[in-house]
Amino acid sequence: MNYIGMNEGVIDAKEAVVSVLDHGLLYGMGLFETFRTYEGVPFLLNQHLDRMKAGCQQLGIPFNMDHEKLLDWIKRLMGKNGLKEAYIRYTVTAGEDILGLPAGDYTHPNHILYAKALPELREQLYTHGKELQLLDLPRNTPEGSIRFKSLHYMNNILAKRELSTYPSAARGADGLMLTPQGVVAEGIVSNLFFIKNDVLCTPDVSTGILPGITREMVIALAVQTGLQVEEGRYSWEQLKAADEIFLTNSIQEIVPVTLLCEKEVQHVVSGGRSGPVTTQLILLYRGRAGIFT
Repeated sequence: MNYIGMNEGVIDAKEAVVSVLDHGLLYGMGLFETFRTYEGVPFLLNQHLDRMKAGCQQLGIPFNMDHEKLLDWIKRLMGKNGLKEAYIRYTVTAGEDILGLPAGDYTHPNHILYAKALPELREQLYTHGKELQLLDLPRNTPEGSIRFKSLHYMNNILAKRELSTYPSAARGADGLMLTPQGVVAEGIVSNLFFIKNDVLCTPDVSTGILPGITREMVIALAVQTGLQVEEGRYSWEQLKAADEIFLTNSIQEIVPVTLLCEKEVQHVVSGGRSGPVTTQLILLYRGRAGIFT
């Protein structure tokens, strides 16, 4: 990234700085959204903006960014970085304030925009899937009633470090966190779904998961196809008995899980290939994004 977006401008990355008194740095008071483009257009941008706006309201951070302003800013940043497609991260920090915990709302937030090339995603990932490694580190509880996509990311970083200690990490596995009570929660950077007896199941937000934008879209697509959808609290044993499993996030879309790993024990899922329901949802999601294969 040679250029970074800062408060609706585009500047040299070396000049993009925030104050040491920014409460995003001091107390983690800030939020971010990650999404990708298709044919140069950010996908589900309004949904990401709505989540950002709702989160900022909860944190007392003023938010007045709208779709057209953000879209224009993204296009300018992508153009400056020479990108036709991009991985986008949009961050809002609380901004500079007193050293101490404020009782009132913030007044001068910082808006930061990053754009980089999309990671290479081979088609084999969507046909043969990836591994999912059970982690010892539990998912922490959210700061409020639901989890924000906030700058408090230590739990995820510690989970990534634990994942790196397993052989499955070298093969591209994701890590699965359970709640402290042993209930299935989510991946390090993904939401989880599984199919059992023609029912699409996903952990309820009461488990402390991030209510992902892609998760929301997948649920809507499943309902449209007539698939029964259930949000609940599930065990690792129930996951091992699933007919199909997949993970979702905005960059990788829908990725089948074809191998579950528990320490050194492995359990093959859906014969080691993407199952029929997962494959159908992948195609529907790509169709919604304007990509037809």
